[in-house]
Amino acid sequence: MATFIVFFAQLQDNGGLGAWPMGVSGVITILIAVMAYQRRKDIVITRLDWTFLILAISSLPAWALTSDPLWAVIILTAVDVLGFGPSIRKAYHYPFEEDVTFFVLFVIRNVLSVIALEHYSMTTMLFPLTGSAACIILILTILWRRKALS
Repeated sequence: MATFIVFFAQLQDNGGLGAWPMGVSGVITILIAVMAYQRRKDIVITRLDWTFLILAISSLPAWALTSDPLWAVIILTAVDVLGFGPSIRKAYHYPFEEDVTFFVLFVIRNVLSVIALEHYSMTTMLFPLTGSAACIILILTILWRRKALS
């Protein structure tokens, strides 16, 4: 949901073609979430899950009240970065269970998206660049821990 909202914020700030990778990712993520929900065996929704959902949804009123998509992007970027916490913890403890290629693809997607932007601003660049930085930290953590445990 966050990626999809960032897509609309980037469009409003004239991100142009560079915004579309976020839009496509947002649609794919929503489809995966729907399929996962439909095929669920056992669903456990934690308080932290609800917290992230509420924070993500709070970006919409912030955008509406300020008429500035940057506030939505700031909130969604913070939520996204916080969401990396459990991934980094897992990567530290179980580095061989993580797929580095998956995170490398995210970095590539974000970098290409930024290069393709038609307008550079905090609104259009904050989310993809911060996401790339978080993925790079995760990749380095995985590789460092794999080396340490080998």
